[in-house]
Amino acid sequence: FLGSGRWEEEKYEDGVKWKFLEHNGPYFPPEYQPLPDNVRFYYDGKEVKLSLAAEEVALFFAQMLDHDYTTKNVFRENFFKDWRKEMTHEERSLIKDLDKCDFGEIHAMHKAKVEARKNMSKEEKLALKEANQKIVDEFGFCMLDHHKERIGNFKIEPPGLFRGRGEHPKQGMLKKRIQPEDVIINCSKESRIPVPPAGHHWKEVRHDNTVTWLASWTENIQGSIKYIMLNANSKLKKYEVARKLKSCVDNTVTKQVGELQGHLFHFFALIFVSFDPKQLALRAGNEKEEGETADTVGCCSLRVEHITLHEQLDGSECVVEFDFLGKDSIRYYNKVPVIKKGCVGLFPACHCPSRSYFSQTSMLNKHLSSLMPGLTAKVFRTYNASITLQQQLKELTNKSDNVAEKLLSYNRANRAVAILCNHQRAPPKTFEQSMVNLQTKIEARKEQLSLAKSELKQAKKEAKSKGSSDPKLLVERKKAAVKRCEEQLLKMEVQATDREENKQIALGTSKLNYLDPRISVAWCKNMEVPVEKIYNKSQRDKFAWAIDMTEADFEF
Repeated sequence: FLGSGRWEEEKYEDGVKWKFLEHNGPYFPPEYQPLPDNVRFYYDGKEVKLSLAAEEVALFFAQMLDHDYTTKNVFRENFFKDWRKEMTHEERSLIKDLDKCDFGEIHAMHKAKVEARKNMSKEEKLALKEANQKIVDEFGFCMLDHHKERIGNFKIEPPGLFRGRGEHPKQGMLKKRIQPEDVIINCSKESRIPVPPAGHHWKEVRHDNTVTWLASWTENIQGSIKYIMLNANSKLKKYEVARKLKSCVDNTVTKQVGELQGHLFHFFALIFVSFDPKQLALRAGNEKEEGETADTVGCCSLRVEHITLHEQLDGSECVVEFDFLGKDSIRYYNKVPVIKKGCVGLFPACHCPSRSYFSQTSMLNKHLSSLMPGLTAKVFRTYNASITLQQQLKELTNKSDNVAEKLLSYNRANRAVAILCNHQRAPPKTFEQSMVNLQTKIEARKEQLSLAKSELKQAKKEAKSKGSSDPKLLVERKKAAVKRCEEQLLKMEVQATDREENKQIALGTSKLNYLDPRISVAWCKNMEVPVEKIYNKSQRDKFAWAIDMTEADFEF
């Protein structure tokens, strides 16, 4: 099984076989359009007319000149190496030093296009919206068992430069354009096979009704397989399996401990049995070839060097200390007391720092599915994230709060999940300035409130002395003005708190990939918060199946 090489495909299997699947294939990004004649590239002060392939990659770099990435040596070296591969022999003979390259005019053209998009007229925006809708109508839906279903991600990512996160060793490398010849199509034998773009053909056409992907291809940077998946069907399956796990998680993990003593899965037993789910939610991870990618790990690739056992630490007994780079080179550091002390003995008696604790994800998921149909390591992560959100919302939210305070509570609950799942980010470059701007607005609003209170006090004096109805009406208006200022000030202060607390936390990843949307929708209905405050338009489209539910008492 380990040598089959099919674990990437099998991880998407949900155990349900469809009978009919028909679709139009993926949407490919437009072909590259050459630079206008008045936009030039210079090398060592002299104009150079690049070939189309080299010019396109030069544009990718020019578009990023405002980013810190283009100042990093690793990014620049990787870019230049891959760029030279796209050059002609004559271009390679001439262009040998990235520091002598002048992308200024190309960068200026890119900035002008960005500004033009920002300043589009209503008519232009409407035309663009209609064009995008036509693409959705053609490629965004499929026929599944003769029912129209929405496709999750039907667009193939355009070419560009790989960024990664942290100090990824492959940052700056060229993400090549995906062609139809790279794509495997999956559909019914009886269906109409998607027509590839003119002059092209598919890599392969399959008719595998045991998987839920419609198309797949291998990207060139990491060598990972990318999929176009069904939308509501597959997502709902994932959440339902995680929801089912909730009712039997204790029995499931107890069964594992009994079966996995002294087995390859001993470390998995420790991860998912010994710890409180609210303390730990690691990715499954998988083995990587040395030097191929950043040294990032998960459950299945953790090594002895990543874990330290402590009999006592910080006042707790039997503590396991984790320290490693997770997905996107984000450091994971955690100190977790073991609930069941006996499980510490499951660690292998090995002191070699390079030894892996576990094995491949495929073996892990194959074993888990034998414990409960459809169960995978990612389902555990989904379960942990969703149950944590639900518990946090119950603890943090007050129905008497205003909408701004409720949203702060929601983001704090989501933040607890993001911390659990180690979804970190670097603070945005504009963070400090945006906070200064917001604080300036808060101070101005405080002055307005102080003035409004003074005017109210004066109006009350006039009403008391004159005793007429007009001053009394003025008092009511001044009261309303004070209340309005207080509400606006509170909203700004809540916003400032929210920004500060989440400046290094990526809330979107957990919200869109690990949290059952029905929890958020039910919370919105119960707390009388518009769902638009939680999900934007594209997210509402993605979770339409959850938003359409009527109950406000959903329990994960």
